Amino acid sequence: MTPGTATRGSIIYLEDVTVDYDGFKALRDLNFYMDYRELRVVIGPNGAGKTTLLDVISGKVMPTSGRVIFGKHTDLVGRRENEIAALGVGRKFQTPSVFANLTVRENLELSLARKSKGVLATLSARLDASQREQIERALSTIGLAPRAEERAGGLSHGEKQWLEIGMVMVQDAELLLVDEPVAGMTDEETERTGALLQEIAQDRAVLVIEHDMEFVRSIARTVTVLHEGSVLCEGPVDQVQRDERVVEVYLGRGRAAHA
Repeated sequence: MTPGTATRGSIIYLEDVTVDYDGFKALRDLNFYMDYRELRVVIGPNGAGKTTLLDVISGKVMPTSGRVIFGKHTDLVGRRENEIAALGVGRKFQTPSVFANLTVRENLELSLARKSKGVLATLSARLDASQREQIERALSTIGLAPRAEERAGGLSHGEKQWLEIGMVMVQDAELLLVDEPVAGMTDEETERTGALLQEIAQDRAVLVIEHDMEFVRSIARTVTVLHEGSVLCEGPVDQVQRDERVVEVYLGRGRAAHA
């Protein structure tokens, strides 16, 4: 695959996208695409445009120029964040945002309700059989079924991250955007998170922004390196790590594990 060249299997395609903040180009004529059921990791030094990439896809930031095509032909530029979420783009931010006083199951139910009705006061009795099954599948996938009736506030940091991933999953996101999922996790939580993201990518596309290169090596199929708002290099992780340009601008700064 040639970087910047979309295929018929592309779920997201950014074409010549520029984000200009009063003269500072956070993204510079960026061409980026990924396919359905692909797990992609994006790395790069601070200020490379990684978070801005997620902001543009999710509708938080409108590009100065360019197109953002989701699915076969839907241009996301100009659409509100909730519209884009309803189309099938789910975003999980770095800091988990769960309802601490509600149970794990209730957090998932509320997330499902937002997708279907936008009603916060949702109880299990209001869910139909298929929705209840969806909740159970999510609980199983994120590994929190044994803790389904416990308050979310009692979960560990890693478990809260998994719960929030589950909250995005039940909204039927075809493309899941995940920002630094293992920051602050234990080694065991990090390993489980990698396995979880790989499992999710069997059914939907997953775009991960990450700094921890050890974690990147453990999950990455294709790695995209951003530098100054553009794609510097793209390919298998071993190939990317050997690229002299990547070593110079990113890995060569003595930050091979954390940049």
